[in-house]
Amino acid sequence: MPQASSEEPFLIFLPSLSFQSESTMSLSYRDATLDDLPAIVAIYNSTVASRQVTADLEPVSVESRLAWFHAHGPQKRPLWVVDDAEAPGRLLGWLSFSDFYGRPAYQRTAEVSIYLDERARGKGLGKQLLAASLAAAPALGIDTVLGFIFGHNQASLRLFRGFGFDTWGSLPRVAVLDGVERDLVILGKRLDARGAAS
Repeated sequence: MPQASSEEPFLIFLPSLSFQSESTMSLSYRDATLDDLPAIVAIYNSTVASRQVTADLEPVSVESRLAWFHAHGPQKRPLWVVDDAEAPGRLLGWLSFSDFYGRPAYQRTAEVSIYLDERARGKGLGKQLLAASLAAAPALGIDTVLGFIFGHNQASLRLFRGFGFDTWGSLPRVAVLDGVERDLVILGKRLDARGAAS
């Protein structure tokens, strides 16, 4: 599968997937540039208050995410962004492949994270991004994909399980969000030789 280029958006069509909503968005993504970082951070920060998605308790700064941004690159650990076709210069969401545990023996394993702008949630974009990531993973040298999801985030658990992810671990009550102890569920999927997203 061709890799996303920072010069041109990468289009992927997923005819084997069926979506319930008529408002499903078509997917066009590209590799992020440093100019995208403020919008990436804004989307991330928009999820903090929900206490569903991230263990950050306060919004983060763009400066605090620079090292994280530079740890990504299109050849091994891409950071993809989805442009808003109706509002140039705005992003609808992003997906990152991140190292698992940072040791060389784990280089074929990556964590996938998906964050969507509020306007893009519930329209099938997360499903399309996850499918695209699973399809792209083998060419990136990834054969094991992980998701770290709060146990009370049922929507994200359903999304990943819908693509064949299984529960590989459960860390009970490891996060405290507004005084409530929350579980962290580790979902995993081993990809076959073709990188099937089923």
